[in-house]
This record gives sequence, structure tokens and C-alpha cells, in this order.
Amino acid sequence: MIEPVYPYVLLLILLPLIFRLFSKQKKPHIVSIRTPLFDQWQNMQQNHSSGKNWTSFLIFWLAWSSFVIAAARIQHIGEVVELPPSGRDLLLSIDISGSMQEEDLQLNGQAADRLTVVKSIISDFISKRDGDRIGLVLFGENAYLQTPLTFDLKTVNYMLEETEIGLAGSSRTAIGEGIGLSVKRLRERPEQNHVLILLTDGRNNSGALDPVEAAKLAAHAGIKIYTIGVGADEAYRRTFFGTTKFNPSAELDEKTLAQVAKITGGRYFRARSTEELAQIYAMLDELEPIEDEPEIFRPIKELFYYPAIAGIFFLLLPFIIALFQQLFVSKRNVLKGGQNHAS
Repeated sequence: MIEPVYPYVLLLILLPLIFRLFSKQKKPHIVSIRTPLFDQWQNMQQNHSSGKNWTSFLIFWLAWSSFVIAAARIQHIGEVVELPPSGRDLLLSIDISGSMQEEDLQLNGQAADRLTVVKSIISDFISKRDGDRIGLVLFGENAYLQTPLTFDLKTVNYMLEETEIGLAGSSRTAIGEGIGLSVKRLRERPEQNHVLILLTDGRNNSGALDPVEAAKLAAHAGIKIYTIGVGADEAYRRTFFGTTKFNPSAELDEKTLAQVAKITGGRYFRARSTEELAQIYAMLDELEPIEDEPEIFRPIKELFYYPAIAGIFFLLLPFIIALFQQLFVSKRNVLKGGQNHAS
């Protein structure tokens, strides 16, 4: 859609027509400076009764109208474009140490290891976060960035599916390193809603950074951390002496996880089953809701220079016509002189 910024300026297009309609014929003034361009415009004024005068006036009016349209600042306004909502920078930090292989949870009625269940629940959570930048940090013996913050949720889900035990070392758990790397990545982003969701089934026993100290760094950077401890409280194992009951989450350091969350203004959650884990991520959706109203804008392209160029062309047109007329007459005289000389 093409619209003028100053529509009332367009009324000036009628000014030359009104002036010509009501003005009386005046004798041309004698001027001391004369140019071919000035002569052309003066000739326009001297031939009021001739058809040539109307042609000249039309050219002048077209030039005037073009400059008026340019002054009205014509713009092309495009269709409405919807931008992704400017939501949170949300990092998911996931424990992929060897203990995540423990099959103490169920998925679709079948026993499943912790990582498989976590990937299933988190994948659904990610798919609902349209408008947030999501990133993925994995940690075991050390921590590394699996996916940088991005609006591309499909890519994040794909990289989550590619996650396997042992990618970051399987024998130990560096929770502090997982938090530290997440803080570093979030601090690189402009200041806005920064959230870290950290999931683990163990305690910090690797890396140089203590989880509590890392939490203090996060709090200083304005990053809120939600921690999740995953794993059943009891399970049964067949042994030579029969079935024995044990606690597969004995190594889970709930005290530290709760302290980390408290320092940063977040919360600690305990997921003992697949259902509880799903409920936790549903609760996180409520605690950190996505933006409901996306931002929209209409692209605007300035077009004023097109009528301005047209105005300059019409302004110079009489001079251009006169120049071509002179060239034509000169060429005709030369040819005529050559014929006379030959005869």
C-alpha cells in the first residue's frame, strides 16, 4: 500500500492550475542574465494563446506535481510482519553422567533409563516455548555447550535427541561446571529474562567450580536457576539372594540443589517419577510463561526520490528539447550547405 506521510501537501498540485486560471497575461520582464534554460521557460510564458504554450505549461505542471509528491513523502507500506516474541533466554543444563542410565523410571508403561525419560519430557517442554531462545548445556565429568541460544526449537530438539551418556564423561558429575558454563553463555546476551533449568541425579564430585559459588555468580548476573533432582527413591534389584530393595537416588545432593535455587530466586523440584517430572516442567511453563502477544511491524520503503527525480527530468525537459532542436537544425543546415556546394 502506497501512502503519503503528509497528505495535505498534495493539495499544492492544484496551485499552478488555479494561478493560470485566474491570472492575467503579463508582459515578460527584461532580465540582465539570460540562459538557454531561462529562455525556454520565458517562451512558455510568451505563448499564452498557442498550443505550444499548453504543452509547455503541462511540462511545468508535471515538474511541479512531481516535487509536491516528493514533498508529501510517499511511502510503500508492506504487509504486517509478525516477529517472534521477545521472550526469555532459557538454558537447559542436563546431567549425562553414567548414573543417568539407571532404569528406575517408566515411559509408556515400560521401564526406561533416566536420560530417555528426561529427553522425552524436555522435548515436549521445548516445543511449547515458541518465542524463547533455548540453549542446551550438557555436563558429566566436564561441561560443554551442545546448542547455543536460538529461536530454532526444532534444532534444539534434534540436538537433544542426539545426546548420549558419556559425551561429557560418564564417571563423575560436574554440576558447578554446568552452572558456570550456563552463566557465561547467558551473560553474553543483552540484559533481559535469563533462566537456567538444571537437571541432575547426583552430587558435584568433579570440576573446579563449586555449585554454590557458581550460583552466586548467577545471582550477580541476574540469572534465575530452577534445579530438578531426578530419580526414584526406591527400586528393586534381583541378586543371588533374591530381590532386594535399594535407593537409586542415594547420591542425589538435594541440599545443594535447593541452596543453588534459593540463592538465585528460583526453586528446587524433586522428580521421583515420569509423571512428577512432567508436572514439574508444566509448572515451569506457568512460572516462566511465554509472551502471549507477539510483536508486529509493517516494513516501510521510502519512495520520495522517484517523484523528485521525475521532477528534475520535467524541469530540464524544455532545455533538452531545445538542445535537440538546435542539433537537428544545425545538421540540416550542414546537409543543405553540402548539397548547394555540390551543385
